[in-house]
Amino acid sequence: MAKKIGVIIGSLRKDSFNRKITKELIRLASDRLEMEIIEIGNLQLYNQDLDENPPKEWVDFREKIKSKDGILIVSPEYNRTIPGVLKNAIDVGSRPYGKNVWDGKPGAVVTSSMSSLGGLAANHHIRQAFVFVNVPLMQQPEAYIGNVQEIFQEDGKTFVAETEKILKKFIDSYENWVHQF
Repeated sequence: MAKKIGVIIGSLRKDSFNRKITKELIRLASDRLEMEIIEIGNLQLYNQDLDENPPKEWVDFREKIKSKDGILIVSPEYNRTIPGVLKNAIDVGSRPYGKNVWDGKPGAVVTSSMSSLGGLAANHHIRQAFVFVNVPLMQQPEAYIGNVQEIFQEDGKTFVAETEKILKKFIDSYENWVHQF
């Protein structure tokens, strides 16, 4: 039976490296994972004053997360931390207090950077936020993609062979992780 996975991309740019990575991860996944990108760019900034009458976008986002069996985050690193839009999505999903839609959903994190560090700091900051909202995260293999501008073939869409091999191992491991829940 396929597990329904919500995929959140931490970059809003239409042709972002992270969107390309996500599309390739979806292509590499087996039919035991039903993966859907959940867009976060339209989420109003979290404000507790709106909890009693939340914006429709918050309600829709929370319902999409609730309907998923697991969560996959694919994100760049901005200024050695989480992109603001991603942190906002985590906050919107975790509120109001006591109604955390992330609770117990198995997750995994892929981060990237144009530097050789591969979004290491962002990856760990995302993990820190998900610990608090009770998302059990796959520990291994970790996925830090450094020099992201160099991982695609000339078509700009498909991975070079070595990157495809690494991310195939990652998505297969995530599939095994999710099916333990």
